[in-house]
Amino acid sequence: MSALLQNDTLSVALIQTDLFWEDTTANLASLEEKIAMLSEKADVIVLPEMFNSGFTMNTAVAEPLNFTTTRWMKQIAAQTQALLIGSFAVKDEGKFYNRLLCVQPDGSYLYNDKRHLFTFGKEDQTYTPGNAKLIIDYKGWKICPLVCYDLRFPVWSRNVAADPYDLLIYVANWPAKRAHAWNTLLKARAIENQSYVVGVNRIGVDPNGLTYQGDSVALDYLGEPLHMLQSAEAEKVVTFRKGELVSYRNAFPALADADAFQLI
Repeated sequence: MSALLQNDTLSVALIQTDLFWEDTTANLASLEEKIAMLSEKADVIVLPEMFNSGFTMNTAVAEPLNFTTTRWMKQIAAQTQALLIGSFAVKDEGKFYNRLLCVQPDGSYLYNDKRHLFTFGKEDQTYTPGNAKLIIDYKGWKICPLVCYDLRFPVWSRNVAADPYDLLIYVANWPAKRAHAWNTLLKARAIENQSYVVGVNRIGVDPNGLTYQGDSVALDYLGEPLHMLQSAEAEKVVTFRKGELVSYRNAFPALADADAFQLI
């Protein structure tokens, strides 16, 4: 059996939830319960942006790496035997980052920092932007994880024909007032990059008065929804098929015609 067929499927769990404001203990306990409620095993589990605090500029919630939240992620990854993905506020050498961790079942992890900071929300006055994009090789799939506002910037998200990723993931705290942009841009990123796309957003209302309606979604490479969680707390495992993606790219090789932008 070929390597492609051996790794043809990848199951991804979308965890859409309300968040307890700046309360790491409550958020981790709540998320642990929701992950335990998954109806089937997942290869990858995706949490919202700043899943342990909500989207806050209060650096008192920031942690060093390998502290409470990192250790919790390692524990959950080991228990579920899944790649666990989500972002939280990190303090590193005197600077603060909205850092996305990808933790494997063996406890190893990779990370990248949110590249595009949300100046409208003064995120740039608190956090330091990232300068490198991360592509993860996991179970024969190439996965590109990004954070919230990065969705608006297609050059940063763009795929490369010579070595394309297969799945593009966005973790987010995206307000309901801009839900049309969220839903439209996720579809655009899937179509232009000929990639499966997952967007995981939170629900609820934060103390700043911002309402979040979720709309977490799994899209195919045509931008068509495979599943949408709408506006309630929910957990859903969606299965992607790599063979179908490769066949589509081979039949319609649009990535080969893409502009060769120079990225950092």
